[in-house]
Amino acid sequence: MRKLLAFAIVAAALWGGYWFVGSAAVERGLVAWLDARRADGWVAEYDSLNTAGFPNRFDTTITGLTLSDPALDVTWKAPLFQILALSYRPNHIIVALPHTQTLETRFQRVDIASTQMRGSVVFRPGTALAPDRATIVMDDLTLDGSGGWSVGLAEGRLATRRTVALDNAHDVAFTALGLAPTAAMLATLDPDARLPKTVDTLKIDTTVTFDAPWDRFALEGDRPQITAVTLKLAQATWGALDLRATGQLTVDSLGVPSGRITVTITNWRDILGLAVAGGLVPADIARTVERGLSLMAGMSGDPTTLEAPLSFQNGFVSFGPVPLGPAPRLR
Repeated sequence: MRKLLAFAIVAAALWGGYWFVGSAAVERGLVAWLDARRADGWVAEYDSLNTAGFPNRFDTTITGLTLSDPALDVTWKAPLFQILALSYRPNHIIVALPHTQTLETRFQRVDIASTQMRGSVVFRPGTALAPDRATIVMDDLTLDGSGGWSVGLAEGRLATRRTVALDNAHDVAFTALGLAPTAAMLATLDPDARLPKTVDTLKIDTTVTFDAPWDRFALEGDRPQITAVTLKLAQATWGALDLRATGQLTVDSLGVPSGRITVTITNWRDILGLAVAGGLVPADIARTVERGLSLMAGMSGDPTTLEAPLSFQNGFVSFGPVPLGPAPRLR
C-alpha cells in the first residue's frame, strides 16, 4: 500500500511538472511567434496571454489581439482568442473565436458577428505545424461592411483533410445553409423578388493541390499556390433554381486555369436572367446566348435543364459555345 501511495505521489508530481513545463512552453512559443511577426514588419499586439487548465488541459487565452500583415494590407482584431488542447494530446487543438471580430483591408472594414465560431485542428507530428485535418463551425454569422452592405449565414461547416495519395493536397468540403446575400445583390439579381431572400444550400466538395505545404511557414513567407483542382461536386440551390458542377482544372505558375467543368442547370432561363441582371452576361448578347443555350438544352431532351461544359483554355473561359471572357486568376 505504501509503495502504491508513493508511486501515485511520484506520478502526480511528474505529471504536475510536465504540465507546468508544457504550459510555459506553449506561452513561450506563442510569444516568440508574435515577436517574430513584429520583426517581419507585422503589427502583432495583445493585452494579455495566459495558459490555464491544470492538470489535463493547455487552455491559452489571448485578449485584445491585433494582427496586421503589411504584405496583404489586412488587419484582424479580436477582443478574445482561445487555443484549447488536452495536455496529453497537444497536437489536437480547438480554436475558439469571439462573438465579434473585425477585419480591415485597404478598401473597407468588415464587422464579423456570430453565436459560435470555432475550429478543431489536428497537426501532423513535427515542428512545422502542418495540419492533417481540420473542421470549422460557424453559426448565425453576419458580415457588415463599412460600405453599407450585409451578408448573413445561418450555418456554415468547413472541413479539410490531407489527401494521402497526393503531395501538398487537401480534400476540402464546405456547406452553407441559409445564405442571405446583400440587399444590393438581391435587388440586382432578383429585382422582381421572385426568389427567396436566402440561398437554401451551397455545397462544395473538392480536392485542391498546392505547390508547397500549408504549415506555419506558409503564414511567415510566400503563400502556397494552387496547381490543380478536382471538383467532385459544387451545388447551389436557390428556390426552384439548382446548379451543379463537376470537373478538373490545372493551374499554371501565373494562376491561369485550364480544363473543363461540366455544369448542369435546372431552370436555366431563370439563372440566365440572374446572370444578365448581375452583369455576368452582357445584355446586348443575352438574346444570342439564350438561343444558343436553348438549342443545347433541347438536345438533352429536357428544355428546362441545361448541361454544358465550362471550358478554360488559353486564358479564356467559355460556357458551351458562348465565350465569357478572360479566365480568373487563381492566386
